[in-house]
Amino acid sequence: MHYEGNIIRPPSEANSILLQVTVGCSHNKCTFCGTYRGERFRIKPDAIIMQDIDFAAEYCRRQRRVFLCDGDALIIPQKRLLNILQTIRRKLPWVTRIGSYANTKSIAMKSDEELEELHANGLGILYMGLESGDDDTLKAINKRATAEKMITMGRRAKAAGFKLSITVILGIAGRERSQIHAEATGRVLSAIDPDYVGALSLMLVPNTPLYQDYREGRFPLLEPEEMLRELRTIFAHTHLSQGLFHANHASNYLPIRARLPRDREAVLDLIDKALAGQVPLKPEWLRGL
Repeated sequence: MHYEGNIIRPPSEANSILLQVTVGCSHNKCTFCGTYRGERFRIKPDAIIMQDIDFAAEYCRRQRRVFLCDGDALIIPQKRLLNILQTIRRKLPWVTRIGSYANTKSIAMKSDEELEELHANGLGILYMGLESGDDDTLKAINKRATAEKMITMGRRAKAAGFKLSITVILGIAGRERSQIHAEATGRVLSAIDPDYVGALSLMLVPNTPLYQDYREGRFPLLEPEEMLRELRTIFAHTHLSQGLFHANHASNYLPIRARLPRDREAVLDLIDKALAGQVPLKPEWLRGL
């Protein structure tokens, strides 16, 4: 396989065939993210992508899923992306699902018919970083999207048939807007009604604008208990018709896996016990990105 730069994928794609179709991220301006700093976004040549699919056809016959790396494969022009999906289906017929990151820009660039066409050709799940439902926080982290746009694009993805997985970040709003961010995030998640929600706890990355703000005293990093209170508020304000809410990423202090609405009260009780000191939190040295 031909890999360039940093390769990232969602935790749920750990056992997937990682097919790199783009290098970097088409946005690459979020203040908290250092994954692609200095990396110019580009779509890889079709010839290289096809070689990698041929490699997977020979050596990856036990893997049932494909994840299209890197930061935003959905932004590939429709004709080229369809060709990639159709080639995967033809040469890797045992693959049951193809996934990709997406953002509001890339979803907006596709018509409803194009999104449905991609889904019909095997693209089954999209991963979207909401981070926050609070417009002031979204602006501060340079997300280049409003809460309303997040809702609109998330709903369009769902309407086209995709499974939708959304990530949010505890602590991303700092201390002053912590609860505002938490309540707004729950409202936006409820409005989109994704299939999966993943809550991560902020871990500052050196050489990013947000890290620099922290070093110079402009951004406070929340304490574990504050992160937990924020998680409780997000969870309490999130109402999904039938979805999984995860907070079991390596960065989190309290692992949570809940099926909503079934597990709502049990999880709120668990968080309350942790806040009361009755349930231990993950020690700092065990946390990771």
